[in-house]
Amino acid sequence: MTHPEQPNAAALWRDVVVLREQTPLVHSITNFVVMQFNANVLLSIGASPVMAHAVEEVADMARIAGAVVVNIGTLDAQWIPSMRLVLETARILGKPSVLDPVGAGATAYRNEVLAMLLQEKPSVVRGNASEIMSLAGMSGATKGVDSTARPEAAIDCARALCRDIGGVVCVSGPQDHIMDASGRFAVLDNGHPWMTRVTGVGCSASAVIAAFAAIQPDAWRACLTAMAFWGVVGELAAAKVSLTGGGTGTYATALLDISGQITEEQFCSTLRVSYR
Repeated sequence: MTHPEQPNAAALWRDVVVLREQTPLVHSITNFVVMQFNANVLLSIGASPVMAHAVEEVADMARIAGAVVVNIGTLDAQWIPSMRLVLETARILGKPSVLDPVGAGATAYRNEVLAMLLQEKPSVVRGNASEIMSLAGMSGATKGVDSTARPEAAIDCARALCRDIGGVVCVSGPQDHIMDASGRFAVLDNGHPWMTRVTGVGCSASAVIAAFAAIQPDAWRACLTAMAFWGVVGELAAAKVSLTGGGTGTYATALLDISGQITEEQFCSTLRVSYR
């Protein structure tokens, strides 16, 4: 029998069904490069996106949303108060929040902003290995917004970050490592290299986490389901495109198609998850 804290594929699929039934509103403060793609991904999985960044309204948006996500990709001083306010509002209201620390470690300014945002204790932090290592105060060489470290190298840093925020950390990469402050730890081994060749796929993972966190009160379970779902979608989309001889342009469209069309049988038969 599967331990309740080690959910199998069928258990995770139930979260997908609930999300499609409830169509949660996800409030995103995200970057210019990925805004449209992120919104389309949320729509394709069954969620409802709102992209608002004016400081005058972000708190109100957070109040009506099921979850919020902050992505600092195209960092702008005018948006920083909105980012902090939306995370603060979510924390006060007890609503789930996701922080995507794009490019952590790349510049001193970016690090200063992230240090401030972490004070609001987001429910989930998702980043690549270099970003997570930087957030945890260790040396993680960052090439722009890309990682130069493998996820396994960031595990100790991620555990320290879990304790610091009292929440969940996902180290994404060829394998995704998902852990929380209580010691739960899952490893996902799905996805496809093309997921690194389409702008917005990583950022969309954070948006998908927020969507599942809006309907699943256990943030670790929500993050696990989201990353499992997105990894399987990435794998199935690549298989579909390969049959037609397409490339990464076709792949971007296939990700949206598969997100809305994936079945329980496809998900359960493709998912590869293990627990430590």
